[in-house]
Amino acid sequence: MSDAMLLSAVAARRTGLIGLAQELVRIPTLNPPGLNYRRICDHLAERLLAQGWEVHILRATGSPGDSEAFPRWNLLARFRAGPGPCLHFNSHHDVVEVGRGWTHDPFGGTVENGRLYGRGACDMKGGLAASVIAAEAFIATRPGFHGTIEISATADEESGGYGGVAWLAEQGHFARVDHVIIPEPLNKDRICLGHRGVWWAEVETHGRIGHGSMPFLGDSAIRHMVALLSEIEDRLMPVLAGRQTTMPVVPEGARAATLNLNSIHGGQPEPLAGALPAPVVADSCRVVLDRRFLIEEDLPQVKAEITGILNRLAETRPGFRFTLRDLFEVHPVMTPEDAPIVGATAAAIERVLARRPEFVASPGTYDQKHIDRIGRLKNCIAYGPGLLHLAHQPDEWVGIDDMEDSAKVMALVLDDLLGGAAG
Repeated sequence: MSDAMLLSAVAARRTGLIGLAQELVRIPTLNPPGLNYRRICDHLAERLLAQGWEVHILRATGSPGDSEAFPRWNLLARFRAGPGPCLHFNSHHDVVEVGRGWTHDPFGGTVENGRLYGRGACDMKGGLAASVIAAEAFIATRPGFHGTIEISATADEESGGYGGVAWLAEQGHFARVDHVIIPEPLNKDRICLGHRGVWWAEVETHGRIGHGSMPFLGDSAIRHMVALLSEIEDRLMPVLAGRQTTMPVVPEGARAATLNLNSIHGGQPEPLAGALPAPVVADSCRVVLDRRFLIEEDLPQVKAEITGILNRLAETRPGFRFTLRDLFEVHPVMTPEDAPIVGATAAAIERVLARRPEFVASPGTYDQKHIDRIGRLKNCIAYGPGLLHLAHQPDEWVGIDDMEDSAKVMALVLDDLLGGAAG
């Protein structure tokens, strides 16, 4: 059976692809706190069960964020045709907060000028819908294929993935998987091989409370924090900007090591509306550091750069005291360009788009980190529709043509790796 028949089967499902993506966007799976996770899993389960898939809805009990009020639900669906390899499509179903500045209903699933708008349309419900349609078209046109197709819709990628893919990997669900595609929005002509590393840490500077009219009788933790941030800005930032990775990270600016000051909180909590704060010297100030490090960097040294600044200030600045807390860390990952899933996807992109794909790496982490480190599976890529810079933005959208083209690529990858029978 020719590629043309399989690609035509995907194209014939274009209306269904749009409808499924709209349905998914209209389920507001906001994280935090973890709304409607069971609802979106049930919605997908109903569709796949009707087509003969084996479906499991699994709660990541005890994972970070899991509670009776907001349980972390995941869907794992399997279509097994017989002996052979297993190709797994993994998408996260959670989305970030809406934010301000929208001109479209963030959960309306509006289609306009070839674009589907909504929170999560790009990141990554459009990719989830494309993987479902690709699998359905492949199963319909290649009934004699060999192996197993899996589709997962998992929780909490936006907050680290510990209630989703990490939990599935810890339970051993990737032990029988051979190939993984994560349909993150990295452009339909790009294959994402991996991502930079990340270390999050909280630094608290300590002071002594005192009356605001006599600050000399206290010791301002905020002033100590200013000293720390000045050291970071003046000494560390230029060093980081000068470090470059050989990984094909996009955009270009992310090929350098980076440090973001994620949040800062100093002094007393904000007063109630209309009230004034009490006049006190701040005895605590906290900053969260988001350090993205390169595959060429060593994590202990990354941490030592911060602790070195802190220790130097403790030795040279009177009264400087601090607490450093590790929040989490992820090492860089990189799938080899000669991995089977890379070759199959690259060939499929050339057949669908008539151009060679670009190999890239992501500036931020995604769930490949758990498949690699916990699941011990290196044969994993991110590939899906959507433009990365639209993720988490107001008026987030995914192109209809991009979803269809990505679904065609995924269907051809299935055909390549699971061996569709000749018709």
